Amino acid sequence: MQSLTARRLGVTAAFLLSLPLGLRAQGAPDVPVARLVAEPAAIVLKAGESTGFRVRAYAADGREIPNPFVRVSAGTRAVRFSDTTVTATAAGRFEATATAQGAEGRTITLAIPVTVTWPALTALTVSGPAGTLYTGLTVPLRAKGTHADGTERPNLLTTWATANPRVATVNRFGDVTAVSPGTTTITATAEGATARLALTVVANPIARLEITVAEAQVRTGDVVRLTAQAKRANGSVVADAPITWSYIYTPDDSIAPAGMPGGAGIVQFGRFAGNYPGRYTLLAQAAGVTAQTTLQVVPRDVRQRIQVTSRGSITNSHTSDLWPWTGRDGRDYVLVGTWGGDGYALVFDITDLDRIVKTDSVRVDARTINDVTVSPDGRYGVLSREGASNRQNGVVILDLADPAHPKIASTFTQELTGGVHNMFATNDHLFAVSGGAKYVIIDVKDIYQPKYVSEYRHPNARLHDLWVRDGIAYSAQGGVGVVVVDVGNGKYGGTIEQPKLITTYPVNSGHEIYPYVQQRTGRTYLFIGDEEMSRRGRTWEGTGYSLSGPDGKPPRNGIAQTSGGYTHIVDFTDPMRPMAVGRYHLEDYGAHDIIVEDDVLYQAYYDGGVRVVDVSGELLGNLYDQNREIAVFKPYDPDAYTPNAPFVMNAMPWKGRVLFTDFNSGLWAAKLLPKPPVP
Repeated sequence: MQSLTARRLGVTAAFLLSLPLGLRAQGAPDVPVARLVAEPAAIVLKAGESTGFRVRAYAADGREIPNPFVRVSAGTRAVRFSDTTVTATAAGRFEATATAQGAEGRTITLAIPVTVTWPALTALTVSGPAGTLYTGLTVPLRAKGTHADGTERPNLLTTWATANPRVATVNRFGDVTAVSPGTTTITATAEGATARLALTVVANPIARLEITVAEAQVRTGDVVRLTAQAKRANGSVVADAPITWSYIYTPDDSIAPAGMPGGAGIVQFGRFAGNYPGRYTLLAQAAGVTAQTTLQVVPRDVRQRIQVTSRGSITNSHTSDLWPWTGRDGRDYVLVGTWGGDGYALVFDITDLDRIVKTDSVRVDARTINDVTVSPDGRYGVLSREGASNRQNGVVILDLADPAHPKIASTFTQELTGGVHNMFATNDHLFAVSGGAKYVIIDVKDIYQPKYVSEYRHPNARLHDLWVRDGIAYSAQGGVGVVVVDVGNGKYGGTIEQPKLITTYPVNSGHEIYPYVQQRTGRTYLFIGDEEMSRRGRTWEGTGYSLSGPDGKPPRNGIAQTSGGYTHIVDFTDPMRPMAVGRYHLEDYGAHDIIVEDDVLYQAYYDGGVRVVDVSGELLGNLYDQNREIAVFKPYDPDAYTPNAPFVMNAMPWKGRVLFTDFNSGLWAAKLLPKPPVP
């Protein structure tokens, strides 16, 4: 992929501190809330269903407060709240919490019990081998239960049985072991539904296994393709013999003496990766015949020191997104938004990244500028608006002819009045997320007269982030996962005027997304961020941070915010056969904006700081476990809006440096120091 620096592109704007999905108003309440009432008081529904829901707020004198600022969250993706409905996606018993600001800064809360049950199964199927097994072989079967709407039941409790245990046995997990030649039927039952699979067992022809793994030494995280052949006594290949892999791990001296860590390596998809240094004996097995080979895994030494070079401090409000560009005057600039900052966006000259200089500010009618972006050619910039006084949010388009001093060219609100949380800009078109429901495509060839082109809305989803690459829009949508749409690529029949769905990929995340093509391997990876504001139910439940005070604005000198969730990594080389291969996961922090350039991940990890990670080569497993982290920096600042409370919103590379915004302390620039030469 051509470098983003060369293209003057950056990450798809930070979803600045997104509120949990819940009830939102465009302005703060006029009077403090004294009491909340949910309608209904308790929620009971089946997975896949939605029902009407609202929360009423009352003042101390009993008057109902119109348009209250109320947040509702269940702390789980199984239950999603919108302004008027609640939708369930998985069964369980949950407790949602509604919160609002009361008098003297007190938080008024209301607990709402939520009970979700599964709908009845309408079909049960069993999948497994093609009907013939070799004696001594064990293979897993899988039972799949579906509901009337075609959705699959997760964690299905299945009972297994065999008609003839002398031919084949089956355990409670559905693993079938071939015992002797003959025929039998395996039966699966679940919730009154039954499915059967006929099997034939024949004599085992395998005499030996030959492993053809070429590598003898790799680094932690390097992926090794596992290849072996089963052969008969005469040397011919048994082509249909399934081969399973495992490993034996012996740690080296770099592992702490306290003991061997868990999850030392990964065997999956016919591949192996070692998380920790040491010796790994790879074992291949087929029908009782085994073979082995040994790999030495050495530490992945990619660490570099990171050093702050300059700052653009913002301490009078929270800071949101950033976007750097090269202006038409040849100098470099960055546009920075504010969260709860009365509609101010700031412009900094970053030509000298050792001396960042503020050049101007732009104010628009908004409570929050959650996202900022600039076209690749540097012709125009855009500010997203949330909380406009007239409830007409939309986007504000900036003329960057004088990049140090942008001027407002136009405001576009058509189909965008619900608030714009994120955007993506090309030279000719702007993609704007509308109230979490859809994205609207705007013609910006004439920035003084922008025009509505088209839109895309995916059913039963809540849109949070999108990135457009080669005419394909990749979006992260809660309740669905990844939604991929042809918006002008043409290969899948879509145009900018008539977008067409390519595919969806279910993932338990719906916030940030970034598509990346590795030049070396030709693989396309999707990096998908969770962005969880609630840590409820975890061992450490966080600080209970409040986003707003009695006036509806973020409290200054408050407590540090905490987050959860991680970054999922999906091999999307074949969009019709995506494969979840890895993650970047730190348990005590939560992932936010993502960008990858030249095989390096630049991750805004909220209270975990800015994190720079090696993502070279094939990816498998947790990058954090594999010593792939290059550098980490947490921006502590005693003079910040919330002192000494790092909360990094967005990070991206720019001309050999790392730019990032912190929610509490503004804009930062840093550089990676070269590794010292090995003596």
